[in-house]
Order: sequence, then C-alpha cells, then structure tokens
Amino acid sequence: MWDETFETTLRGFLPFLGEDEELTPDTPLRDVGLDSLGTVELLAALERAYDVHFQDDALSLETFRTPAVLWAALSALIHQAA
Repeated sequence: MWDETFETTLRGFLPFLGEDEELTPDTPLRDVGLDSLGTVELLAALERAYDVHFQDDALSLETFRTPAVLWAALSALIHQAA
C-alpha cells in the first residue's frame, strides 16, 4: 500500500472525503471531489513531495482514477529516481 505522505497529500485534494472516512485503493477520486484544477495541484504537490516528475504519458484521467492507480504511477517514478 502507500505511505503516509501520499495519503496526507491526496486527502488534501478530496473535499468530499471526511477525515474519519477510509481512503481505499479503489475509491473513485472524482467521486470524493478531485476536479481538474485539483488534479493539476495534486500532481505538483506529489512531484514536490517525492522529488519526481510525471511524464506526459502519465498525465491522463486514468492515472488519477483511484488511489491505487495513482500510487502505482508514483511508485514507478520513485523507483526510477532511486
């Protein structure tokens, strides 16, 4: 699963997810409030937090569909940078 930094960062962009609600791997991010502007801001926040850069092919709605999909894309970047 993902680390605390990822969940904390992601939750900051999900206004419809309560603090005590569970964020599951399959939670549809759009359903909990991630909009297009939030997606861009989340992308920048994740790049800063993990010192990575998302490539153009990762910049799709599919990448930001669920936490699991987003974490998989981010994890791949983290491992490439290591």
